[in-house]
Amino acid sequence: MADLTPTHISWQPSVNAANHHTDRYANTELTVRRGQPFNITLYFNRPRQNGESLGFVTEIGPSPLESHRTRAAFGLSEAGGSGWSAAQGPSDSAAMNFTISSPPNAVIGRYNLTLRVTAGSKIFSRYLGQFVLLFNPWCPGDDVYMSNENERQEYVLNENGIIFVGNARYIEARGWYYGQFQDLLNICLTMLDLSLYYRQDPAMDVSRRGDPKYLGRVISSMINGNDNDNGVLLGKWQGSFHSHENPSRWDGSVVILKKWRQDNYRPVQYGQCWVFAGVMCTVLRCLGIPTRLVSNFNSAHDVDRNLSIDKYYDSSGRTLNISKDSTWDYHVWNESWFVRPDLGRAYNGWQVLDATPQEQSRGIFQCGPASVLAIKEGEVNLDYDTLFVYSEVNADCNRWIVYNDGSKKRVYCDTEIIGRSISTKAVGSNGRVDVTANYKYPEGSSEERRVYRKALSKILGVSVTEGHRDSPGGRPSETMRNPGIAGKFKLAEPPVFGKDINLVLVLNNLSSDRKSIRVDMSASTILYTRRAVAEILKAATAVELGPKQGKHIRVKIPYTHYGKYLTTDKRIQVTALCEVMRSQGLKLLVEKTIILENTNIIIKVPRRVVVNRAVSLEISYANPLPEPVSRCVLFVTLMNQQVKINLARLAPRERSKISFEFTPRRAGPLQLQVDFSCDKFSHVKGFVTIAVAPA
Repeated sequence: MADLTPTHISWQPSVNAANHHTDRYANTELTVRRGQPFNITLYFNRPRQNGESLGFVTEIGPSPLESHRTRAAFGLSEAGGSGWSAAQGPSDSAAMNFTISSPPNAVIGRYNLTLRVTAGSKIFSRYLGQFVLLFNPWCPGDDVYMSNENERQEYVLNENGIIFVGNARYIEARGWYYGQFQDLLNICLTMLDLSLYYRQDPAMDVSRRGDPKYLGRVISSMINGNDNDNGVLLGKWQGSFHSHENPSRWDGSVVILKKWRQDNYRPVQYGQCWVFAGVMCTVLRCLGIPTRLVSNFNSAHDVDRNLSIDKYYDSSGRTLNISKDSTWDYHVWNESWFVRPDLGRAYNGWQVLDATPQEQSRGIFQCGPASVLAIKEGEVNLDYDTLFVYSEVNADCNRWIVYNDGSKKRVYCDTEIIGRSISTKAVGSNGRVDVTANYKYPEGSSEERRVYRKALSKILGVSVTEGHRDSPGGRPSETMRNPGIAGKFKLAEPPVFGKDINLVLVLNNLSSDRKSIRVDMSASTILYTRRAVAEILKAATAVELGPKQGKHIRVKIPYTHYGKYLTTDKRIQVTALCEVMRSQGLKLLVEKTIILENTNIIIKVPRRVVVNRAVSLEISYANPLPEPVSRCVLFVTLMNQQVKINLARLAPRERSKISFEFTPRRAGPLQLQVDFSCDKFSHVKGFVTIAVAPA
């Protein structure tokens, strides 16, 4: 009699994909989630005889071993030590149905499945094919289990995202298409095999891929290409982008990841923080780890790890780029949801992962996972990179004047400016949720200062008391904090790109003594990282303030001064260094970052949009400048399908519009993104989320 041999396998793709929430993946091979059974049907060359027993073998990685949990052999109706099991369902003589179950902590990735037939003393195997196993947020035993279905829909299955940018006083929403189901799964799995971790020890690396904290750390190292590891993106924050892509050009992850593959896994040029975070969110969601983007406004980078950000100015108030520390208007990272058995149950939940290559962690450009609760409680010694993230949201900011002789004087310490309006997208809507309270206690509260001192004590290795003055984070003297005058910049009107900027410097004498004030003012165009690009204003004046008196100083920055020096960040920083004369050098530093408002792109959508029916939109765009613009082009992107539309030149201050027609192929939310550029400015963006109704 011929050996019992399978002639055909049905992976039952429709049923399995629906049960495992994997029906939207574009790849054709079976894709299922761990800790949950899936079904297959085997067709044989003949009926099974008495004395013939069946079993299965699953293997993953280059050197599968049961001791590494990368190989499992299991018979029917038995649960082996590996946690894998199989059971036979209702069958007939021609076909046999099987249910295969994986453990909730199984290694994720692409498996080989083999049938093992035992007949007496004879054992032989038949290779059946491959399937992909993912993390399972629906399985209570999985480390990434998330109990709320609305949150699972948002953080695992939603392909449309919102990234919050701007600054703490002017927060803008930017659309981003994650597209985790758009034929990216193979790219994500290849990414793991290109990592330095895999190259160092392939078998051990694969064996650890069931651990989300390990996998998240590996992926954070692979989204950037700074370690000569074939990472996805190179970062660039200043200078010309030449023939490569300006980071502001990107609207989603899919085109970046596919370009990376097409270029034989050479890093794509270029990315900045929100691009790194957007791509990383795509990869983590694709693999099944619940993930979201978080924007931290006034985000610190504390290079010397003393919980203090030092900013330097010359004697006329101009920013000096001499500090290794920096404060960005905003920084975007990821939070992923999983347990932390290495730290204890209290630290389960959201974990920070950051792929932007700011500095190395244990020799590699990677960051996290850092428990959000550990950050809030100042447990800066806990794995991984908790100190780094704590500083990003809670460092103190010291401002120094550097005199011509090289001497320095600290003129102000701000304990509250860092880590403002920490934001993420709402579940089920495009709204903004403020999650600052997840990261720290209220600024200025006794709890926040207590945690700060605790964190500083862990860094210094000594106890730090409330009155500690020697450390950079020590409270400044009252004279340094308050020179007897107060000041702030106020905008006389909203700052609009293409128009003159009108500000008022408001100075108030807080004392009962008359004061003479020398005011040195400067303004520069800057990047969102607050790196100066070009100085556009320098002025000095003197002000006499009587007791308790206030005065207004008007400042005007014409468009002709700033227009050609702006970057796509459209930011200007204005500084006033106010010196109280005859006061032993008491100074007040007043600073304001201005984001110029773009003329809005307006997208008008019909009241009802139905799947498989053509729909026409109206897209309105404008030239806000007092001069004509040419080489106008509009990019319209829908689910990674992009259309380039060349437009006629626009006269000064002209607004125009076009009609755009498309046919949606799937019901549900659909994000449409618009990007407008011309010869004088680029990447003015707009987006709308369209609710596509079923037919």
